[in-house]
Amino acid sequence: MAADTAARAAETAAHHGGFDLLPVVILLAAAVVAVPLFRRLGLGSVLGYLAAGLAIGPYGIGLFSDPQAILHVAELGVVMFLFIIGLEMQPTRLWAMRGEIFGLGLAQVGVCIGLLICVGLALGYPVAQSFVAGTGFVLTSTAIVMQMLEERKSMGLPKGRRIIAILLLEDLAIVPLLALVAFLAPGGGSMSMMDRLAGIAAGLAAIGGLIAAGRWLLDPMFRLLAKTRAREVMTAAALLVVLGSALAMQAAGLSMAMGAFLAGVLLSESSFRHQLEADIEPFRGVLLGLFFLGVGMALDLATVANNWRLIAIAVAAYMTLKTIGIYVIARLFRANHREAVERAVLMAQGGEFAFVLYAAAASVGIIDAQASAMLTAIIIISMVLTPLMSILHDRLMPATGDASMDGVEVAEGLHASVLLIGFGRFGQIVSQPLLANDCSISIIDTDTDSIRDARQFGFKIYYGDGGRLDILRAAGADHARLVVVALNDREASVKIVKMVKAEFPLVPVLARAFDREHAKELIEAGVDYQIRETFESALMLGQQALTTLQVEESAVNDILADIRRRDLERLNVEIAGGNVGDAARDLMYGNIGRGDPGKH
Repeated sequence: MAADTAARAAETAAHHGGFDLLPVVILLAAAVVAVPLFRRLGLGSVLGYLAAGLAIGPYGIGLFSDPQAILHVAELGVVMFLFIIGLEMQPTRLWAMRGEIFGLGLAQVGVCIGLLICVGLALGYPVAQSFVAGTGFVLTSTAIVMQMLEERKSMGLPKGRRIIAILLLEDLAIVPLLALVAFLAPGGGSMSMMDRLAGIAAGLAAIGGLIAAGRWLLDPMFRLLAKTRAREVMTAAALLVVLGSALAMQAAGLSMAMGAFLAGVLLSESSFRHQLEADIEPFRGVLLGLFFLGVGMALDLATVANNWRLIAIAVAAYMTLKTIGIYVIARLFRANHREAVERAVLMAQGGEFAFVLYAAAASVGIIDAQASAMLTAIIIISMVLTPLMSILHDRLMPATGDASMDGVEVAEGLHASVLLIGFGRFGQIVSQPLLANDCSISIIDTDTDSIRDARQFGFKIYYGDGGRLDILRAAGADHARLVVVALNDREASVKIVKMVKAEFPLVPVLARAFDREHAKELIEAGVDYQIRETFESALMLGQQALTTLQVEESAVNDILADIRRRDLERLNVEIAGGNVGDAARDLMYGNIGRGDPGKH
């Protein structure tokens, strides 16, 4: 009845020449109702979307009859997610991850393929079908894992980066796997070498073209558009880059997600990176939710009911063997037990790329339509089970030192003349002269224990990650007269300085530096003032040493001024790319040639 009503509404809208809003309203309503409910129950947003999709799909109350149409559009959410991840992966950082991508990632994919092929063989299926079914399940759901990493705030942690590296390898693996499917097809072995070489050449040409465009065209294009001061044009350009890159990769036989990721990497060092991230984020969130809704709708309950024993055995066998394979490889690559278990739980499911692989196998006759429907159901059920397994994992193996948000307020709508990021031993001292001068100051930190402890000493600290643009806005960075970065994390402090100078260029930024190299990085990031945490305190100790040796005060002041001048000259030489060794020898006082201390 509901489906008939929706169809009549669509016919009425079409008859009157209007756009049919009913499906859009239903999708939004399902998400708005289900996701908060499931999150309130502690089941996570992913499971909420999946359940809502199942409820309104053809095997629920039947408000939608073609979930594949929604999935095709919603895959753009995964594409945009990969673009945002790419924006966080500078080429140097990606190069540093090459061992994890092609070492850890390749090892996990290879071992899991070997294990999962055995499931089909044990159930009596031919080698080709067993291979297709097993390799499809090896390709983890990028959308689900990324969403769960984001909810766990693990994206930027080493364990999160290792999972991302594996997912990148799996994205790359879809290309040779599709080629193997074509080879295993009846008559596939007759494909000429020229056809294979042409396919490889097309893929390499697409990657090369995208790299060339990213290096010489994208940044100048955004610089030109920025001069128009039309925000909507910048947003349209961002979408054009993401979708155009995805389309180019798809046309070359590669994955759309890989194209978007490469575009993000190429723009990761652009001065417009943070603006692009802010423009794409709303689209990514909505479309990713739509993707999960589509996956829930696509679960064919009739196929599950008719083949429930075989599907149950396959889901249990695939997930168990994949979990074992992931855990073993993680331990071999020196991950601790806790990280290996968490990775195995998060990546135990099949993924959206399996749908592509199974469709390709069905089109060349390796599997029939019934087998494709069963394999798709197996993948979707594993996706549904993953959030439940994650909840079970968190209850049976709670992470050590998990941050509790009890008594902690999140930064939101703050307004102060000074924003202080980081309230460790350094930030506490920085705050004192500001507060003594009655400056209004907002302080954010991510250490919930420190936030709670600070209250008893008269400090109001808000929870917030200064490395996120939305948090900086919520903490009042766009209204502040000054931003002070006092974090105990050198990489995060450089990232924050770059972000603030890119998004709020008129706001001065002062930062704590760990050493000379870190000071150089901060200066190159655009910091207005930096101070090495030990520099002035060491000079003060040296000053007291001279005073104790009864050196005249005027001479002491001249010596300290000389030391500061020499240090600044040396730093300028290093920033300009000069010879560090020569600068150190010429500008630092050494004790060689000043007498042998042991002979006095």
